[in-house]
Amino acid sequence: MKKTVAFSILVLIAALIAAAVPTDAEAMIYDDTVRLHILANSDKEDDQRLKIAVRDGILEKYSDTLLECQSTDDAERVINGLIPSIEADAESIIKNAGYDYSVTATLGKEWYDTRVYDDFTMPRGVYTSLQIIIGEGEGKNWWCVMYPPLCTELASENAPSDDAVADYSKAEVTLIRGGKYNVKFKILEILSSAFTKNS
Repeated sequence: MKKTVAFSILVLIAALIAAAVPTDAEAMIYDDTVRLHILANSDKEDDQRLKIAVRDGILEKYSDTLLECQSTDDAERVINGLIPSIEADAESIIKNAGYDYSVTATLGKEWYDTRVYDDFTMPRGVYTSLQIIIGEGEGKNWWCVMYPPLCTELASENAPSDDAVADYSKAEVTLIRGGKYNVKFKILEILSSAFTKNS
């Protein structure tokens, strides 16, 4: 009995370690993606609407520019150069709505949890991220993919079009379109269940 329990523990630990290690496709996605993260001033209804207005304005103005980028490095360089303009445009949108919140935009590394849509999944992990903070930045977040420019599809919680995922490899497309990503978690569920029964 003790040997069975010890073996189950070792298997469970090994599975947990395996689940924590990114697959090749995941690792590529982290390198090939720039996320967009917008934080509202607060959870008040007006502040949440303002967040969406900023989102729509930024995407409308800059998505076409990012479509011209040839790589993630190129996109990061372009975004870095646009940060003063992004802040000014966001503040203009906010001012036109009758508010005087400041805006801070930065490009850096951020942790994202797994984001699951109808048939689209972005794996959890650390991504390069354009973070836009409105005012105090204490409201609910909105996030998506800035490059490749998938924000329209993600905002509406639909699968990305073929054109939208053209900059990803075949393995990456398989992963984000709900390929084998969740298999690891199913294995963990099975092992956890087996461990509970044995103990």
